[in-house]
Amino acid sequence: MKLSEIMSEKSVFLGLKSNSKRQLLQDMANRASEISGIDERTIFDTILERENLGSTGFGDGTALPHGRFDNLDKVYGFIAKLNSPIDYEAIDGKPVDLIFMLLSPEGNGADHLTALASASRILKDEITRSKLRQMNSAQEIFALLDNF
Repeated sequence: MKLSEIMSEKSVFLGLKSNSKRQLLQDMANRASEISGIDERTIFDTILERENLGSTGFGDGTALPHGRFDNLDKVYGFIAKLNSPIDYEAIDGKPVDLIFMLLSPEGNGADHLTALASASRILKDEITRSKLRQMNSAQEIFALLDNF
């Protein structure tokens, strides 16, 4: 699955001023709602419910929050790059500054797992993380992700 199938430049969120995990998820839900058409509160509640099962902060300053939704027709991907890392309760205890959020249709397990695997590969790649942290435009970030 190419990320251009689930993202666009509008799916790249820069300049979020979130200072907590909860606020970050709320800010991302707000922006994701505009693109996906899913209610902001529904996104936030679903993602938070998943986070309550265990943090999706998986180390090296990255997190991969995700959830499944009844009213979606396809997978949506969003990436946020924070200016200042925040505590995300990541498994390595380090603060997080790169967040890739996935919204998937409830009944589409295969696409959900494929998208999770793609996002995970991006966030686990040290060179890609470094490049993402140096980039300052949605166009640059989207182009990098689309070529991954």
